[in-house]
Amino acid sequence: MRAGEANRLGSRGWLILFTLCGATFMTGLDFSVVTVALPEIGRDLGFTSTGSLQWVATACLLPTASLLPLFSRVSDIVGRRRLFILGVALFGAFSLTAALATGPALLVAARAGQGTSAAMIAPTAIALMTAAFPEGAQRTRALGVNGAVLSLGFVLGTLGGGVITSGLSWRWTMLLLAAVGALVLLGAVTVLPRTGTRVPARLDVPGAVLASIGLFALVYGISTGADAGWGGPSTSASLALASLSLTAFFLVERRHPAPLIPLGLLNRPTVKWSGLLGFITLGMCGGTTVLLSLYMQDVLGYSPLAAGAAFLAEGITALIGGTLAARLIAARGKVGVMAIGLTVQGLGTGAMVLLPAQDGLPLLLLTSSAMGFGHVLTVVGFITTMTSGLRDDEQSTAGGLSQLPQFLGGIGTAGLAAIVAARTEALSSTTGPVAATLTGLHTATLTAGVICLTGAALAMPLLRQHAVDTG
Repeated sequence: MRAGEANRLGSRGWLILFTLCGATFMTGLDFSVVTVALPEIGRDLGFTSTGSLQWVATACLLPTASLLPLFSRVSDIVGRRRLFILGVALFGAFSLTAALATGPALLVAARAGQGTSAAMIAPTAIALMTAAFPEGAQRTRALGVNGAVLSLGFVLGTLGGGVITSGLSWRWTMLLLAAVGALVLLGAVTVLPRTGTRVPARLDVPGAVLASIGLFALVYGISTGADAGWGGPSTSASLALASLSLTAFFLVERRHPAPLIPLGLLNRPTVKWSGLLGFITLGMCGGTTVLLSLYMQDVLGYSPLAAGAAFLAEGITALIGGTLAARLIAARGKVGVMAIGLTVQGLGTGAMVLLPAQDGLPLLLLTSSAMGFGHVLTVVGFITTMTSGLRDDEQSTAGGLSQLPQFLGGIGTAGLAAIVAARTEALSSTTGPVAATLTGLHTATLTAGVICLTGAALAMPLLRQHAVDTG
């Protein structure tokens, strides 16, 4: 068989990939589509404050981040396909419940259910993908499409949320998620292979509890720190609890015969260093995207819908980056592509320091396009590196670990937002509010660019000797 034929996915392979990418698209859409609809949700259901309304988003994020390690391990015990199908079915049911919610409590509960379901879907989708496509060009191509679809889901969610909310109702955003869930469920039942590894082991309950509490407290502290105050009692308590729980988790894992996350796997250079680079690209891209939304609405005066449309350029270049990732990895290797991706992302992000107070759309489109392209290359590179060279029974755990950076990336968003706030406040007494905000945004985007370029410089020294670059 010729190499080109061996690298083709085949019709069944494409059906499997469409199903798994459909789940990825659905979860990416879920996190962004609600953001634009929050004001109407608050008015329709009678949320009493902005803080309480924010729980519509936070209630989904917290269980996803905190339960990823647990469900990564559970999938090996009960079966990846089985847990994936259960997660997709529950996600669709909770989406329908959210669409029919009559009050804040029911909607927040349904959003928490969506987040829990997403924690089942995310690690199993990656593990099923790595099992379905052999290591090398096929897997890299599949992961490239998956990364592009995830980015496109975030972008289309921002735009689609505005369009649907303006033309119909916020409830249709939840109905859209339920419809996508039904299609993914159909694909999962009909095309996903039934074979797979199941590990006859008991669950590491102490590790699961400590990891879930630690990640929950960490993400909660990050998510609410800006509003509650970084030095406030609730934020300090959350971060302290996270530190204690995660420290205890690592101590427990050293002694457990079947740990939730084997420390040998976590300490592998390809896992920990590629995870660090994934944290950088996701944290800086996510944080910068929030800053760009602030720039468009508070500086350029765009409506939320117009701001969402402006992100389409980033989504298109992300899609291009995902489709080219396999070829670039074949030519330059996984580590080389991570370095290239972070360099392009860093240059695009750093160039945002030139964004003007007026008529900034052309430069905005150019810089955000570069950021999106480089970001997806890095995402594909780090997930491919993290999941390469592992046994089949390690793939679910690695899949869960590969998804954690996108939730812990909120640290980057919080850090960049803090830079904007501090710089804006320092200038507020000597300049106008728009000029002060723009200077704060410039400082934060330049910082994000420098961090990405630093990550690019570290990629080769950290991983060159450890990553096995198969084409």
